[in-house]
Order: sequence, then C-alpha cells, then structure tokens
Amino acid sequence: MRIYAVADIHGKQARIERIRKVLLDLKPDVLVIAGDITNYRQAQHIIEQLNQMPVPVLAIRGNSDLPRVDRLLDEHPNTSSLDLREQIINGVKFAGASGTIPVPFSSRISLREQKALTALTTLVKEDSVLVVHSPPRGILDEAFGRFHAGSQRLHQLILQRRPRLVICGHIHERPGVAFVGRTTVVNCGVARRGNGATVDFDPEGSFKVEML
Repeated sequence: MRIYAVADIHGKQARIERIRKVLLDLKPDVLVIAGDITNYRQAQHIIEQLNQMPVPVLAIRGNSDLPRVDRLLDEHPNTSSLDLREQIINGVKFAGASGTIPVPFSSRISLREQKALTALTTLVKEDSVLVVHSPPRGILDEAFGRFHAGSQRLHQLILQRRPRLVICGHIHERPGVAFVGRTTVVNCGVARRGNGATVDFDPEGSFKVEML
C-alpha cells in the first residue's frame, strides 16, 4: 500500500501537473491532500482536475479553501472529503479534519475547534492515519524559520490518541518528517521546492516515509 501525500497546492496549475507526473511515475494507491487545495477561487475547476487523477483522492480543506470545497470533493466520484469521517483503503484507516485558522504564532483547527477535536477523539485510533492542515505545535511548524505556529490542541490529541501517522502541511518552510511520541508526523507541503511524500506500508502495517 502506497500513499502519495501533498499539501498547499493553492490552485496552482504547475503544482497540479507535478502531482500528476508523480502519480504516473510512482503509481501509489491513493493521493492524500492535507489542505490548501485552492486559493479561494476556481474551486470547481480544481476539484474537477483532481477527479481526473489516476488514483482515488482523499482530502481536507485548509485555510485557503472555502467551506464548499468539502461538498465539491464529495460530489465527484474519484474525490472524497475526510472531514470528521473515516475511510479505509487497502486496510489503512484514514480520518481527518478540515480547516485551519492562523492566529499570531499559533493555529486552530476551526472556529468550533473543541467540537472537531471531540469527533476526532472518537475517530482516531492507534492504527489511524490522521490528515489535518496544520502541524502540531512545536513539530515542523516554524513559520519564517523562527516562530512556532502549529496547533497546541492537535499536539495534545496526538499524545492522547497516538495515531501511527499524521499528514499535514500549512507551514511552507518546514516540509519533512518528525515525531510526537510514537506518532510519525509528515509535513508534505509542495508550496516551495518539494513534491510531497510517499508512505509505503508493508503487510504487517509498518511503513516507510520518503520526502520527494
């Protein structure tokens, strides 16, 4: 089972074409997008392009995506919103939460953050892949290379629920791999030079992450 994970497309055609090329080259089983799919505009056109990708697409909204992006994802046969729901592909469980609200030197998951976190507490298990836009506080979240801007409550949720993998983006300067306890965190943003990340699961459930 191979996941190809990206974030921070921001509606840019060149990034969509880069993602398509990686999909054709590496042939993953699923494309996971951790938010900022659009840049507030042309949502329908961008989701239609994602719907034409050669693998299923699971996605959540980021702070540059209007709320209707979740609905558009669900209206197309090859794309699905992961917002506060679980989906299983090839035995791997995915759960997610749409949205991020940047505040000075921090991020919140949404206006109704506690409600979202309560729902995630039920959904997220130790064998889950959690997809969110913001990184957890203190992990791959240094905005401008200096200020930690991740979500403190997300960090606490990860420590409590211990998912095996968290896929995120949002902080363009910090793509990479890190850990919160036993949980692997992957910031897979493509807003700068990166091409996202692959995650390869073996039949026993262990996995290997490669930044592209």
